[in-house]
Amino acid sequence: MKTLRLVLWIAVALVAGLLGWLTLEMTRTKDQIAGEPFGVPFQLVAQDGTPVTEKAFTGKPTALFFGFTHCPEVCPTTLFELNGWLGKVDPDGSKLQAYFVTIDPERDTPELIGQYVGNVSKRITGISGEPSKVLEMAKGFRVYYRKVPLDEAKPDGDYTMDHTASVFLLDAKGRFVGTIAYGENAETAEQKLANLITR
Repeated sequence: MKTLRLVLWIAVALVAGLLGWLTLEMTRTKDQIAGEPFGVPFQLVAQDGTPVTEKAFTGKPTALFFGFTHCPEVCPTTLFELNGWLGKVDPDGSKLQAYFVTIDPERDTPELIGQYVGNVSKRITGISGEPSKVLEMAKGFRVYYRKVPLDEAKPDGDYTMDHTASVFLLDAKGRFVGTIAYGENAETAEQKLANLITR
């Protein structure tokens, strides 16, 4: 009986120790994430053909949206709304920057994404590049995307893309601050951007 009690106490002590260690590790990891730039290093191409890396998301707070040019509703709506919010919160464009990264690099060349974004905004910069590098970058930024055939009988035919529809908000050091959800109230979105400036 004494041996059983001793074994149980040792097991309880081990479990308590393990839980304490896990709590410490989770806290430390959370602090590290909060203190480091969001996402992963990357080498892609801006809409004007110039190289762009993760350093582009530093220096000023950033609004970052992932989408594609063949998007029927979410992407054009978000770009239009984001352009309007930027105009209200930062009229001269000196305090905030914004980027639109394709999750359909097979079709969205830098030139095409530049034309697409340029039809909506002069404040938002399009980013594309080599397909494998673009999709690796999107994964590193925890963006969901999935190619969906328009005709299930022709999986290699025309397609659309499911994807994360939120705008990511990064501070001037490239750290994740929050998101603006698709369809979010305009006043709330503008306040989030205003708060981003004053961080």
